[in-house]
Order: sequence, then C-alpha cells, then structure tokens
Amino acid sequence: MDKEKLVEKMTDTMAKLIDYSGKILPDDVYQKLEELGSKEESSLAKTIYQTMFENQKLAKELSRPCCQDTGVLQFFVKCGTNFPLIGEIESLLKEAVIRATKQAPLRHNSVETFDEYNTGKNVGKGTPTVFWEIIPNSDKCEIDSYMAGGGCTLPGKAMVLMPGAGYEGVTRFVLDVMTSYGLNACPPLLVGVGVATSVETAALLSKKALMRPLGEHSSNERAAYMEKLLEDGINSIGLGPQGMSGKYSVMGVHIENTARHPSAIGVAVNVGCWSHRKAHIIFDSELNYTITSHKEAKI
Repeated sequence: MDKEKLVEKMTDTMAKLIDYSGKILPDDVYQKLEELGSKEESSLAKTIYQTMFENQKLAKELSRPCCQDTGVLQFFVKCGTNFPLIGEIESLLKEAVIRATKQAPLRHNSVETFDEYNTGKNVGKGTPTVFWEIIPNSDKCEIDSYMAGGGCTLPGKAMVLMPGAGYEGVTRFVLDVMTSYGLNACPPLLVGVGVATSVETAALLSKKALMRPLGEHSSNERAAYMEKLLEDGINSIGLGPQGMSGKYSVMGVHIENTARHPSAIGVAVNVGCWSHRKAHIIFDSELNYTITSHKEAKI
C-alpha cells in the first residue's frame, strides 16, 4: 500500500475512534462508575449514578456525545522510529479531528487566542495538542486520545514548592486544589498528580497520569502509597457524584514522577471528570490496529 493510502487509512481510523470515544466511555471508567455507584448509600447519590448510566445508554443508542463539552482534543503519541508514517502523524491527527467534528458531531472548542474567533473545526494554532515520545527501533505507534474539557482538565494547577515543604507540601497542594475547584469538575474524578522538578514537567506528568488505566498504581512503592492516602483523603471531603455529597469523590489518584532538583519540588494536578473520554490504540507498521481502551469498539 502506498503512503497516500496509508495516511488515509490511519486518518479514517483516528477520526472514527475520536467520534466513538466521545460517546462511549472506556471500559475501566465504566466499570469503576458501576463499582462506586453500588457502594453509595444515599438515594440522591444512587440516582445520580443511574442518570450517568442512562446517559451512556442514550449516547450509544442515539449516537451522540455523552457530554456537551467535547473538549480540546489532545494526543499522547509513543511512536517508533521505524513507523512508516512518523512524519505525517501530526497532520493526519489534525485532519482526523476535523472529520470527527463533522461526523460525531463535536462542539466547536478551538478559539484563536487574541483574535477571538472560533475556527468551527476544533483545530487552530497548536490544537489539537500532540505530546511526543519517540521509541527507538520500533515500527509501532501507540496513541492515547483525550477530550480535555473546560471544567475538569483544563483548569489544572501547578507550582514549585521549596524543598522544606516536603511531601506534606505536595499533599497540601493537591487537597487545596481539590477543595477549591474539584466540586466544579463533575465528580467522581480521576486525579492526576505530577511530581517533578519544574511547573512544566510536573504539569505534563499530571496529564499523562490521566491516561493510565484505572486500577494501575505507580511502580514506585512510596508513590503508590501516596496515591492511596490521597484517594482516602479526597474521598473524606465528601464531594460525592456531581458534587452533591457522597462517600466517594474520586475514581482514583494517579501519580507520575521524575527526578528533581534538590532545591525544588514541582507539583501539578489535573483531573478527569466522571465522563473521562480517553481512548488508547496501537498501530503496527501495516496500520492494523488494536483498541485496548474499548474492547467492544467497532470502528
């Protein structure tokens, strides 16, 4: 197959995946919502979860996005140096977003800064955002796609703490963020925490943390323990589903970290709402693909 046909094949696949993932939640998210809903005790909390599942049922039946804010499209790309379309990925992802915007349809969420006009295509200067990781001696390409909404992920926060603040300072920062805007982000939330050496490295890690499958803990034993402590702490706040009070406020807490400068602790928080619309796909060199996030997906 020539390169032009390969580009068209991958573009079409990604457009369909974006469309699909805006309507159907990933398997891990849906299963976690079922688990949390079964544990809630108040009638209001249970009713809210029932409404979430009714939302999913209708989104599938009517083929409509499950949330009116279909967000800004973001892609996390792990691409092998031998993947045949490595040079075309950014342009084909942009075209895929344009197609999905028409097909789904998706709300138009790309406004050109300073010029203040909506492009009407969900693309613009720097959008969609593509974060790269190059894998040597590989001919595969893994892509996480994500709809970053205006009420959850996009209002994330980051700062650099002085070393004396320690990990207690990290905990205080996370809880301060959750008590200040967690209510508005449509709980139960998936909380991504980045701990690194600067605001930009921590911020990127906190976003990448949201792509990790629910139930997977940090490979670092101490970070995994902190994930559990933060999850318990945020749950104790009592936000509950949609911020209407309940026993469970989060689907999980994911921490990603790097080494840091000895005199600084960069920390950032990003959250995914209950309608956490992520998708994960793996392409081989012939553009055969496997969708790991939605096992029943047929695109």
